[in-house]
Amino acid sequence: MRHSLRIRLLVWVLVPLASAVAVDGWISYRNALDTASVVQDQLLLGSARTIAEQIRFEDGSFQSQIPPAALELFQSSQPDRIYYRVTTGAGHLLSGYTNLARPPVALQAETPYFFNASMNATPVRVVAFLQPVIGDPGVRPVMVEVAQTLHGHRQLANSLWLHSVRQQLLILALAAVFIVFGLHRGLRPLLGLRNAVTVREPGTLQPMATERIPVELMPLVDSLNDYIRRLQAHVDAQGIFIQNAAHQLRTPLAVLNAQVSYAMRATDESGRAESLTALRRTLQQAVRLVNQLLTLSAAKALASAPDPETVTHNSLDVVVREVFETLVGPAQAKNIDLGFETSAASACVLARPVALREIVMNLVDNAIRYTQPGGIVTVRVASRDGKTILTVEDNGPGIAPESRERVFERFYRIQDQDSDGSGLGLAIVREFAAGAGAQVSLATPPSGLGLAVTVVFSGQAGA
Repeated sequence: MRHSLRIRLLVWVLVPLASAVAVDGWISYRNALDTASVVQDQLLLGSARTIAEQIRFEDGSFQSQIPPAALELFQSSQPDRIYYRVTTGAGHLLSGYTNLARPPVALQAETPYFFNASMNATPVRVVAFLQPVIGDPGVRPVMVEVAQTLHGHRQLANSLWLHSVRQQLLILALAAVFIVFGLHRGLRPLLGLRNAVTVREPGTLQPMATERIPVELMPLVDSLNDYIRRLQAHVDAQGIFIQNAAHQLRTPLAVLNAQVSYAMRATDESGRAESLTALRRTLQQAVRLVNQLLTLSAAKALASAPDPETVTHNSLDVVVREVFETLVGPAQAKNIDLGFETSAASACVLARPVALREIVMNLVDNAIRYTQPGGIVTVRVASRDGKTILTVEDNGPGIAPESRERVFERFYRIQDQDSDGSGLGLAIVREFAAGAGAQVSLATPPSGLGLAVTVVFSGQAGA
């Protein structure tokens, strides 16, 4: 399932914004409750003051009445109940409800005190107010209490909160619209980059233009251009490789055609047998060339697509002995003394088995091919400083120092050497060695004759 970058960006922008709106909604609800409480408290206090102002002390008794205006302050669409009580300073009831809760603290004159209580199992908000008596300053102040149920309080709080929430949701919706529009405009350079890549002709490996590219997209464009340059180099190398391979294959195929034609025209058995022998030798060279081309291609594939699961510990001694079993025939055919010396019988190399075998196979095969009949080829395995060292030494014609780097190039062959080699052996060795994290070097043996090829394995698997 593909993911939309636009949707991801929208989610990452809107989710924090929606969270902020939710927090603001909770704060707004708390503010609405506080506002509704302030409004209710002011109504309660106004009603209590109105009632208190009507209390007199005349002819030795209290005169009090509840004015209608004191209760009309609470008129609303909600069926709230109003309770009141007026008591003397001595605690005698003058009027009102006897079971209305009293304030839990001592009151100061003309200082209102608000508290929550219940009346007939219904929550109420109560204000208690001490009022000095008009007519006799010596009489203790009377206490006026007014209570109201909370239906109107809740309605007012909900109304204020819903109004605030509607505003916040409207702001969120407008923000979402502008964000979507902004994302559409902001992603235009990315869509333009996509279109620029889409309309490119197949095989076009020109770097992409960086003009009018936003700074944020420059790392992507730089990476694409770097990949294009590396791909161009790879394609060029592959093109040269294919041209060289075609050229190398053209020669044995032409020789094969000529030899077959000669064999078909031959009238005597000896001439035909000689042609067939030559044809077989040419065919073997062509098969070896094709096999080396396939091996080199496999080495490149392993280097470009490494698989860590194929890297294992391998005994280099065992690999050398297996290669000797394969090449002992060509060595005996040239009467070459093929020897093996080891000072690290249990030396193990961390590499792919196929890479290790191809390294040893090509080095020993090259030594046998380029060494004169009756020569000596010696393979040595040693361990030093935690590294495993493979050395293949021969007493053949050797390689001049100025040519030692070029012999690792594909199809390169030294002109004065007479051999049926294809010029791919050392190229294959270097390719597999690089994949195994090993170093390959050429030198002249201590005897001063021939060539010594040294491969140093660090013990760490490469790509």
